[in-house]
Formats: sequence, C-alpha cells, structure tokens
Amino acid sequence: MFRQIASVGSLTLLSRISGFIRDIVIASVLGAGWMADAFVVAQRLPNHFRAIFGEGAFNAAFVPAYAKQLEDQGSRAAQLFASSLFRILLGFLSLITILAIVFMPHVVSWLAPGFSADPQKFALAVALTRITFPYLLFISLVTLMSGMLNAHERFASAAFAPVLLNLSIIAALLVGSLFPSTAHAAAWGVFGAGVLELLLVWIAAARINILPSLLATSAEDSHKRAIRGFFKALGPAVVGSAGVQLAMFADTIIASMLPTGAVASLYYADRVYQLPVGMIGIAAGTVLLPAMSRHWAAGQPDRAHLAQNQAMAMTLALSMPFVIAFVLVPDAIMRGLFMRGAFDAAAASNAAAVLAAYTIGLPAVVLIRSAVSSFHARSDTTTPVIASFAGIAVNILLKIMLAQSWGAAGLAFATAIGAWINFGLLVLLALRRGWMVPDSTLGRWLLGIGLSACVMFALLQASLPLVAQWSGQWTSASNEMELAGLAVIGLVAYALPLLVMVKLLRLDPRLTRQTS
Repeated sequence: MFRQIASVGSLTLLSRISGFIRDIVIASVLGAGWMADAFVVAQRLPNHFRAIFGEGAFNAAFVPAYAKQLEDQGSRAAQLFASSLFRILLGFLSLITILAIVFMPHVVSWLAPGFSADPQKFALAVALTRITFPYLLFISLVTLMSGMLNAHERFASAAFAPVLLNLSIIAALLVGSLFPSTAHAAAWGVFGAGVLELLLVWIAAARINILPSLLATSAEDSHKRAIRGFFKALGPAVVGSAGVQLAMFADTIIASMLPTGAVASLYYADRVYQLPVGMIGIAAGTVLLPAMSRHWAAGQPDRAHLAQNQAMAMTLALSMPFVIAFVLVPDAIMRGLFMRGAFDAAAASNAAAVLAAYTIGLPAVVLIRSAVSSFHARSDTTTPVIASFAGIAVNILLKIMLAQSWGAAGLAFATAIGAWINFGLLVLLALRRGWMVPDSTLGRWLLGIGLSACVMFALLQASLPLVAQWSGQWTSASNEMELAGLAVIGLVAYALPLLVMVKLLRLDPRLTRQTS
C-alpha cells in the first residue's frame, strides 16, 4: 500500500504542480478582479455537483459494491454491474446538464446573488458557466471508471487525469486571443479537459478489458440485487456529499456579496491549500478504501485496521510540513507563487490571510478520507453523513457570523472548525464500534511527527530575517527566491528530525508492506 499511496501521491503532486502553473497563468492574466470572480464561479458550479453526484457520493457507494462483486463473483460480473450503473449515470447527468444550461441565469442568481448588482460580471458568469457545466457529465463518468480501475489496483490513469485539466486550461489561455476574452478561453479549457480525461480512463479500462458496455444485456438481470444495494447505499452518501457542498455553496454565495476579489482570494488560497489535501489525504483515501473493502469482504478486520493505521500515519507525516509552512509564512507563499502581472501585493495579502485560516483545519481534512473508510468499507454511508452535517451546521453558522468582520478569511476559518468537528465525530463513532483500532505504532509515529514539527517551526521562524535579507538581493525575483529559501530550510528542518525519530522510536517507513 505504501508504494500505491506513493504512486498516487506522486501523480497527484504532478497534478498540483501543473495546477500551480495553471493558476499562475490565470492569476497573471485575470488577477483577482471581476473577470476572475466570474471564472471562479463558472468553474466551481460543475465541481459542486460533481462532488455531490460524482466522486463524492457515487464513489463512496460504488467502490465497495464493485469490490464485493469482484471478490465474490469475478471480473465479468463486476463489469456487468458497472455497465448498468454507467448507463444510469450517463442518462441522469445528461438531463441535469441540459436543464442547467437552459436555466443558467437562475442558477447563477442563486449561487452568486451578489453578482446581480454588477450586470457585466453576472452576464459573464452565466456565459462561462454554460461552457464549463458539461464538465460535470464528463468527470462523473471518469469517476466511475476510475473506481473500477482502482478496484483492480490500477491507480495511475485516474491519478494522472487531473493533469489534463491543467494542461487544457493553460493551452486555451495561450491562444486566448482566439476567444472573446481570456475568461472564455479558460472556460473552454475546462470543457476540453473533460473530454480528454474521459478518453484517458476509457483507454486504460479497455487495456485491461473492463470497459463498461453502453448496450444492456440479459446477463445484467442477475445483478439487480447488487444494483438495488448500491442505490440503498448511494442515498445517504448523496445527502452527505450534498451537505459538504452546502458549506462550499455558502462560501460562494457569501463571498459574492463581499467586495470584488473575495471569490478570487478564496480560490487562490484554496488552490495552495488543496496541494496536501489532494496529494496526500485524497491519495491515501483512494488507496485505503479498496484495500479495507477487500479485507472486510474477506473477513480480515485486523488487516483492515492495520491498513488504516498505516495510511493515517503516512498521511499525517507527509502533511505536517504544509501545516507549519501555511500558518507561519502564508504571505511569502502567495507572493512567491502568484504576485506578478494583474495579481498585486494586496491580492497576495488577502489570499495569504485566507490560506492561514484554512490551515487550522488541514490536519483534520487530510485525515477525514481515511477515517471515513472505516464506514464506507463496510457499506455504511449513513454514519459519515451524521458527522458531516454536524460539522457543516457549525461551519455555516460561523460563516454567517464572521463574514462581515473577517471577510474571506472568516469563511475559511469556519471551514477549518467544521472539519475538526466532522473528523472528531468520525473517530469517536468508529472507536465506539470497534471499526477503528489505533495501535502502538501509530502512537509512536504521532510522537515523532509532533517533535519534528516543533523543530521545523522553531528553525523556520528563526530563519525568516536572514532569508528576507538574502532574497532581497534578487531584485527581479525576490519573492520567488524567498519562497525557495524558506522551502529548503523547512524541508530540511522537518525531514532530518523525522529521520532521527524513525531510528529512535524504531519505526518502519515501509509500514504498509504487510497489507499489500
């Protein structure tokens, strides 16, 4: 499993790096003004619905069901099961896409009511969202096929697919003069990415002969019971995913009523924040859920618990340097990444405040996917909904209370507190049911990680004046050099103590080998 997490994580890292290049280009061209706000809303809307109907709910219900079919009846039966669901998903989301495009002005009025005060921004948001919305259809089908590939321990294509989104947007922006505006170019880049990502996983599935069939066969009748079971699990998962998206909808709705640039500040901060979330948290959850599902289906709960402890240890060890850096030097990060062209110092400062607020909840966010696997691996999609809605209720309440006084940073802080409540409830409920069994090795890893993080914080804090003085010598690239210097110091200050802790506490970095 370590090798699989590393593989998915490295490809996700490639996605995040290409994503940063994409966002650097977007920031340089669009800045944090009204066109950036309109594009962010246009990109966010299909992603909200994708998270509800696609990778969130659908994946949570589909992967355990598909893994069980694979384990009990073999690859052919699993393929027939997936084919039925593929056609259902295709038909349903095609209808949703058509309706959304027709009624898009009403949708944008609901999602970003603050835009109505600016007719130019509102009209652009409607036009761009009509272009980007079909991405929901494409990426949801990609999610289903990625789940099939993951169940067969083929993680590379699904992990690489997001890179195509970044490359597609960059390519579209490079020929932006061919479009009515650069915002239109970016939107068409999103549309093109959906086509490319679906083509990628389609080819990968065809290579191992698990391609879903677009034509129904009589053999699929024998899987009606499994399909009914899938939809029984899907219902609570949709409610849970919809709940998470309610908080994100609230971000967009409230931010649209704040001064111009608030939506963009949330977007740029979130892009940085999502680096460890995607590269580590989601990668670990992607690998862990099929593994726990297989162990549980095979009657091996001890191996399922071991896999979970190992995944959580690796997740926290890899994410802790980001926590320290995002809290201690968010300004240097935003300046070094985005401050050029239309993205000025004020935009960097606003985004940095949002990033620091988000980071308060980062440890909880990266661990949630691993904690949720305790329930999804056992086809329990109801309990995570309870935990999720508890966190969301507090999250939305805090957003309403803090938005006017704290601005976009208040929205991010509310998200962080809600994440901790969600994670805490998941752990508590899993422990009470015996579905999560922490071991002594996990405890030793937590000790080593905590001590290493303290060393990194102290050394990085002490080095700030020296790095600022050194980077100031690079007149045309001082922000970039400051970020590079702090990154090197932080990495060394964390990695070396952690290696010492591994030796002293007798920890095995190859800890997941036993579960593969």
